[in-house]
Amino acid sequence: MFIDLIKLKNGIEDKVIINENLQVSEDLLKKAKIISLDNVKVEGEITRNSNYDFYVSLDIYGTMILPCSISLKPTNYDFSIKIDENLLTLLEEIDENVKKVENTIDIFPIIWENILMEIPMRVVNSDISSIKKEGKGWKLIEEDEEEENINPEFAKLKDLFK
Repeated sequence: MFIDLIKLKNGIEDKVIINENLQVSEDLLKKAKIISLDNVKVEGEITRNSNYDFYVSLDIYGTMILPCSISLKPTNYDFSIKIDENLLTLLEEIDENVKKVENTIDIFPIIWENILMEIPMRVVNSDISSIKKEGKGWKLIEEDEEEENINPEFAKLKDLFK
């Protein structure tokens, strides 16, 4: 997502308005283990402050389709990201080649890095109640459950230090 900064650099305009729909390649989605990204909207602006530094203010929102942690069914996960930072600082954080900002800047790496940080560790589909939660020799343990399975041999050691 290349943004033209010529008018901003020359002082013709005070800010560059960004209002784009984001499209991400299948390769990047597969690497991030995202099934798809739907309705991802990037809105915001790039301004130049008195020190001639570029400042980025973006709102990114949309829906990630992720595999359910239990059933692997596609699960919707809505996200919203707010970015307010100096452009060079953002580029340094994502290890992009930091050089003097020329006439155009690609803000896609900044956006993509922030989307990746929003991916939750675990997503559970809402219709998971119909899935089998135990069987012969196994049982699904929920995070809420605090089941205390103490090995009987170690239980004897518990009384040793009293």
